[in-house]
Amino acid sequence: MVGNPSSLHTAGRLVRQVVEEARESIAADLGTRPSAVIFTSGGTESDNLAVKGLFWQREPRVETPPRVLASSIEHHAVLDPVEWLAAHEGAQVEWLGVDALGRVSLAQIKESLRGGDVALCTVMWANNEVGTVEPVRAIAALCREAGVPFHTDAVQSLGQIPVNVAEVGAHAVTVSSHKIGGPFGVGALILDPALTLTPIMHGGGQERDIRSGTFDAPAIAAFAVAVHHAVTHQPAHAAHVRELRDQLVLAVLDAVPGSILNGPVSSATAGDDVRLPGNAHFSFPGCEGDALLMLLDAAGIDCSTGSACTAGIPEPSHVLLAMGVDEPTARASLRFSLGRSTTEDDVEAVVRALPVAVERAARAGLMTARARR
Repeated sequence: MVGNPSSLHTAGRLVRQVVEEARESIAADLGTRPSAVIFTSGGTESDNLAVKGLFWQREPRVETPPRVLASSIEHHAVLDPVEWLAAHEGAQVEWLGVDALGRVSLAQIKESLRGGDVALCTVMWANNEVGTVEPVRAIAALCREAGVPFHTDAVQSLGQIPVNVAEVGAHAVTVSSHKIGGPFGVGALILDPALTLTPIMHGGGQERDIRSGTFDAPAIAAFAVAVHHAVTHQPAHAAHVRELRDQLVLAVLDAVPGSILNGPVSSATAGDDVRLPGNAHFSFPGCEGDALLMLLDAAGIDCSTGSACTAGIPEPSHVLLAMGVDEPTARASLRFSLGRSTTEDDVEAVVRALPVAVERAARAGLMTARARR
């Protein structure tokens, strides 16, 4: 592909055809119209575009500062733009609390939507750390009734659970390519064609003047293929990883006394959609998550603490803290993600390595605690 998709010459038109066919394919797979698909560089840009763009597009009301409703367990791609709006644009942020399983309260959202001064509401479709699936359809209905734009980050959901934009009713939905096996650096914001946004980048006026920039046509084409594969194979994939996840959960809780499963319980037999099927998140009290991660990494096992680091100082997960978990336990946590290549042998390898890693991490933590006295 050598032509610029925005050019009028033959090479450009041929590449533009690739882009538009990808747009139509993604729209069909996600239950929306092609005009709703705004291509971006990925989930972070899509979240920023939705949060800032919807806030800036609000009807100005001088008498009351505009409010933003956001769940307290959002990914930093949403948390940070919301906090930036509070710091630089005068937004009054209302953080929506969650229960011990990571679920937002519909009653709180309904109450918070009253008053007519809400610029937008943003609640992720499913949490990236503990896997909790939020009631986004009900939230979207409440927001539409109140006339408030609703954005949801579906980066974790696509390919794991059914994602149909028309059925959920959200005004803006973020999706990303690399989470479903596509290339890095490409994604989309699915935006209700009846809405417009204030752009965060200005230039050539591509994408309805909402997101300027030359199309990465090869990445967009591959993104469309990945979306189609993810949506087509979602039921079989979910059943596969859910069964393995349940095996992992039972085995870990049995092999490591005192271990804690964070988030809601979902099972292959129940077929629940309260938790992402490929997610297992545990706390191992008395251990440091970073130490466990490195010990398991040495054993050939990839996992994540889900925590951020600031100036080299490990911080407990804001998601777990919002769920009411104490700081030491939050720091003693690991997330295991199961994917298409995960097998029973992989699950068994984790269960073999984990008890030894927990014992070593706990011993190291105890020695560190004694040294600090």
